Amino acid sequence: MKIIVRDAPPRSVWALEKAGIHPLLAQLYAARGVLDPSELDAALAHLLPPTAMKGTAEAARLLADAIAADKKLCIVADYDCDGATACATAVRGLRLLGAKHVDYIVPDRVQDGYGLTAPISARVKASGADVLITVDNGIASFDGVAAARALGLQVLVTDHHLCASVNGQIALPDADVIVNPNQPGCSFESKSIAGVGVMFYVLLALRAELRQRGVFETQSAAGLPEGASTPIGSSAAHAVASVAANQTGPRLDTLLPLVALGTVADVVRLDANNRRLVAQGLKRVRALAMPAGLAALFVASSRDAAAATTFDFGFALGPRINAAGRLSDMTLGIECLLTDDPNRALELAKTLDNINRERREIEGNMREQALLVAESLFEDAAEAPAAICVFDPDFHEGVVGIVASRIKDKLHRPAFVFAPSGATGHSHELKGSGRSIPGFHLRDALDLVAKRHPGVLLRFGGHAMAAGCTIAEAHFETFEQGLAQVAQEWLSAATLQRRLDTDGPLKPEYRRVDLVDALHHEVWGQGFAAPTFSEEVEVVSQRLVGEKHLSLKLKHRGEPVDGIWFGRTEPLPARVKLAFRLDADSWRGERKVRFLVEAAELV
Repeated sequence: MKIIVRDAPPRSVWALEKAGIHPLLAQLYAARGVLDPSELDAALAHLLPPTAMKGTAEAARLLADAIAADKKLCIVADYDCDGATACATAVRGLRLLGAKHVDYIVPDRVQDGYGLTAPISARVKASGADVLITVDNGIASFDGVAAARALGLQVLVTDHHLCASVNGQIALPDADVIVNPNQPGCSFESKSIAGVGVMFYVLLALRAELRQRGVFETQSAAGLPEGASTPIGSSAAHAVASVAANQTGPRLDTLLPLVALGTVADVVRLDANNRRLVAQGLKRVRALAMPAGLAALFVASSRDAAAATTFDFGFALGPRINAAGRLSDMTLGIECLLTDDPNRALELAKTLDNINRERREIEGNMREQALLVAESLFEDAAEAPAAICVFDPDFHEGVVGIVASRIKDKLHRPAFVFAPSGATGHSHELKGSGRSIPGFHLRDALDLVAKRHPGVLLRFGGHAMAAGCTIAEAHFETFEQGLAQVAQEWLSAATLQRRLDTDGPLKPEYRRVDLVDALHHEVWGQGFAAPTFSEEVEVVSQRLVGEKHLSLKLKHRGEPVDGIWFGRTEPLPARVKLAFRLDADSWRGERKVRFLVEAAELV
């Protein structure tokens, strides 16, 4: 492990401090590329306008016409947290905007696989729907979209995944309208927006279209939303601010807690626009202004909603929603997010919590077996192949992605984990999920494997850091060798060396509970990493707790501080360079700063 200190440009730090930002936060923000204080303004007025996203105007007209004609709308969701929150956002938002007939269908992970398929389109038609709307999927569903159109359905695709490539050319399904910031010709700057964010933007555009048609009674503005400096509607840049206004049409800011949850849970890069969406969602959650299902999930996971953080979204609520799609039926997760009955919400949240416990048990057993298989491929960690592929006939396809992530973290290699397909008639196929390391674009790698080994990849898709695919079991070795070859070509020795970017030494005066709370209050996540400090400390004493965690008594700058390294059992030397995050531990009513150790640089 090589511990690296991020560069915080002094000019940027100075500019942020002059704007009144705390020196510690100024250093952290500058090290993450923030150049101007305006980038930190989370006001809704600073969100990118919906008009910048290609297809939103056409989608708004299609939906407005459908609502006016009293057509039946059906959402085709995805079975992860982004898909679930996008579905709940779509259903709630469309109903708020006047749609009387809105339903949804969520594919079964095992039987249906990913995305809109022809059989799903047939089910949508059989439900009596007139308009099919995908959320968090559809951009590569050529057959499913074609089948839907052939059945007489109007099709609106909302997605954020990368477009498919056919014969080396970008290809799009023949939908009536496509809204995806990653489609050709889209100028929307936030290419990393989650699926739930795309749907939220479609709803903003729809409300503007309905307003233009005179559907809503015009009311005088009750005041500017936070962050707005001019009247709403005075410019395109401020049009989006009306999400929090009561000028015309229903308030859509009630959907922001769902948008925030899906954005964090999908681990998309938290660029400035995504951070604003998350910050606004967190603001409402902390004020306890959220759907009953979210409130119930905080209770079920023993988290305090009034002090909610992005970590709660990513490591408590998100996994519980995801567990439904992995082991059961994502309908449970979506219904939890849709219900307004607190009792029903709590019942569903507890069910999701139980499913998540089962998921953790299955994952734990699979992880141990997968690591044994992976480590059997080499004698020394330094000799590990450039990419790892693992398959076991006893693996469960619902948790292969989580296990791949664990292998990637432990071995610092792109990793794919496969399990037998449980779909009827597809027992000869393997479902795989992969996770990558910086410098290795996983979906592009799959594309190259598909070109070099035609017919091996039956289906594939995803992003740079996460992707999935389906292969025939007979082709596992070919895929394994093909991916390893691409990884060997693309990854250098330096890239394969594990490194951890940190914010350097922590000044003793910043080792305070109030600053810990201030840091936790900010928006951190993928592409905008939570603060991690690093420096040499003295290890006064150490002991194992719970048989698998290292409890530490440290001296930091000559002063005592407690530390904990979760998942570490090997002892540390008397002096060591540690990378650590800050936490506040409560003991007998007193809160004290504690170091959460992430890594050590050992010679």
